[in-house]
Formats: sequence, C-alpha cells, structure tokens
Amino acid sequence: MATPPQQATARFDALYRDAASDLFAYVVTIVRDRQAAEDVTHAAFEKAYRKQRSYKEKKGSERAWLFGIARNAALDELRRRKRTASLHGEPPDPELPEPDEDDAAVRRSAVRAAIAELDPRDRELIALKYYAGLSNEEIARVLGVSPSNAGTRLHRAINRLRESCNA
Repeated sequence: MATPPQQATARFDALYRDAASDLFAYVVTIVRDRQAAEDVTHAAFEKAYRKQRSYKEKKGSERAWLFGIARNAALDELRRRKRTASLHGEPPDPELPEPDEDDAAVRRSAVRAAIAELDPRDRELIALKYYAGLSNEEIARVLGVSPSNAGTRLHRAINRLRESCNA
C-alpha cells in the first residue's frame, strides 16, 4: 500500500531533521572538503527524496538507507575529483575553533587529527559508527559486507585510532 504524499513528506522531513548533521559529518569525513560535503549531502537528500518509494523496511532502517545513498554520492565525488585534480592536503576549516588549553578541546583536536591520518576506509567506518550512529549490521548493509566483517573492520579501525591518539 502506498503512503499518502503528506505522510511521505512528513516522514522524510523527520528523517532529514534526525540525520542531516550526522550525514554531513559522515560525508565531510569521506570527501575531506566542507564545500564538497555540503554539495554531496544536498545531492544525497535530494536523491533520497526522489527515491523514497525504493526504501524497503525489511532491508534496514531509513537512516542506513540514507547513509548508503550518501556513501555512493561521496564516492562519486571522489572519483570525479580524481579525474580533474588531486588535493594535496586538507584546507583549514575556518568554522572549527582553535583548540585552547582546555583539556577537552585538546583531546578533541588530537582525536580529529588522528582521524584525519587514518586510512580512508578506517575513517569511513569510524564516521558510520560514531557520526551516523549506525549499528554494525547497518554498517554492513551500507558497505555490502557481512555484519561480522563490519564488526571486525570497525574493531581494527578503532584500535588504529587509539594507537594514533596515544602515539
């Protein structure tokens, strides 16, 4: 049975409000450029809105479905960039505050730097788990791997992040 248009719009609006900032954080982790991340995030939501009817509840949460769309859009952006030019280093983020002597800010800065140094696949796993808040099973669906494989990869990525933070 089809969802009436008003219900579909309200449901999508709720999904947008729930996931927008997490989705952006995830995409910026992959593409490593705030402007491109804004464009990719917008494109992902636009595609998700147009393709709402393709969402199948039995295949996972709407949130995981949305992050799968965003992942594909981010990877498309990376492929497009590779064809045009490569970026040699991440530009400074003017919206992020400079770390001060506050211990929490220093720790956040250290974690942010450690994440930036991770392999792109590890960064993506960390982003899916902690920015997107997806379960290992949902991460597995987004990546197209088994849940146990997703859990193993995530565990290894977290260990590499810990080692980097403690180095």
